[in-house]
Amino acid sequence: MALRPPLVMVNGRISNLPPGDTLNAVVVEVDSFNLTNGDASAVPICTPVCLTGVADTFNLARADASGTADVFALVSAPSIAAAASGAVQTDGFDVATTAQWDAVTGQTGGLTPSAAYFLSAVTAGRLTTTAPTATGQFCCYVGRAISTTVMEISLDRAIAL
Repeated sequence: MALRPPLVMVNGRISNLPPGDTLNAVVVEVDSFNLTNGDASAVPICTPVCLTGVADTFNLARADASGTADVFALVSAPSIAAAASGAVQTDGFDVATTAQWDAVTGQTGGLTPSAAYFLSAVTAGRLTTTAPTATGQFCCYVGRAISTTVMEISLDRAIAL
């Protein structure tokens, strides 16, 4: 099979990649949606949320009940006011400041690099490095910290304990 140059847009027209040119792009798939905040207060970036059953609406996720234990996404907008619509992200890399991560994890200094994060059974909308273990709670893996400011989102379905 012959090697062929990729098709690109040059001056608004589709053409072969010009000789000597190269492609330099990061290929990343991120699924992001706009949903409405069904919670009574503003929800900050990185907060784990679950679907409510009402079209396009989320609430804070919490690993203490089956209705709130399946994390659908993490908030990717800086903040989503009550009853407002904003972006949430279901996969890829979520980037925030250490202070923003601290607000969602209860830690200091951002994420713990290489640590696994789970949905909290104690506080709605929180992440923790300690997986829930009590009967009646749910274990829901959310992702792994790449650095103090970056988490790779890798959502798993909640497991009833």
